[in-house]
Amino acid sequence: MKPYLLILTLGAIAIVGLPSCSTNNTTVSAPTATTSTSISQAPLQAGVSSSTVDFLQTLKTAYESTHNNEKITLLEPGQSENIIAGIKQNLIDLGAISKTLSPEENDGTLEFRAVAKDALLVATHPSVTGVKNLTTQEIQAIYSGSITNWQQLGGPDASIVVLDRPEDESAKRLLRQHYLGKDLNNSPNAVVMRKEGELIQTLQTTPYSIGAFSLAYAISHNLSVNHLSLDGIEPTVQNLKTGQYPMARTIGIVWSKNASEATQSFVEYILGQPGNAILEQSGFASVPQATLSQKK
Repeated sequence: MKPYLLILTLGAIAIVGLPSCSTNNTTVSAPTATTSTSISQAPLQAGVSSSTVDFLQTLKTAYESTHNNEKITLLEPGQSENIIAGIKQNLIDLGAISKTLSPEENDGTLEFRAVAKDALLVATHPSVTGVKNLTTQEIQAIYSGSITNWQQLGGPDASIVVLDRPEDESAKRLLRQHYLGKDLNNSPNAVVMRKEGELIQTLQTTPYSIGAFSLAYAISHNLSVNHLSLDGIEPTVQNLKTGQYPMARTIGIVWSKNASEATQSFVEYILGQPGNAILEQSGFASVPQATLSQKK
């Protein structure tokens, strides 16, 4: 009796095991919408620059909260050019960049949409009292080093600590475009921060410092820093929308025309009403749908 019992038991295991193996093989070779809801997918790989981290992190958090089986991994911030190259090589599913694609960058395999505007805020550490507005001439004097003490601007008797960005970063390009001019020499004492996150952290912990970074980040994280008006215009989302506050980055997303269904789903969320609402709540100014429909 025992040998027959053993044979029957092994046979039962084999019969039960076969459908399981067949199901796994089918899922790997040909995933469907039905299987994706019950089996976790590999996270989407999303590329960001240092100026778009908060933008995509905000969208990722909101999206994952309503799409339980879809996860997104934000890669270490890098240059926009590297993000674009990674998408072309199928190493990155989607990227957020603070520039538009040039004809040379888009070889016909990519999609790009402008999604939101983010004002560039000029802020100071809370220790800088008595300075609420800077004129173009005063900004130039600070960033060139011709004014070095806050007392010269009605503030405390303390040396100005300039936290600057590299020339190839969007923040410095915007400062030059709107206030500094292309030929202004940088202050020899300026501290150049490679990543925007480093500048934000340093400004919060360094008395008498000044720097420029994302208004949306300052709003969504409720940062305790002084928001400076420039030439009498306050850095607010409303002034950004009306065009009164001119210094802003346009943030867009780029992805492959042959993107996966999971990537397309995230793109549709970003470009749709849910994504726009989340961005508006977080201090960004969403780009109108008419602009979104234009291919760059």
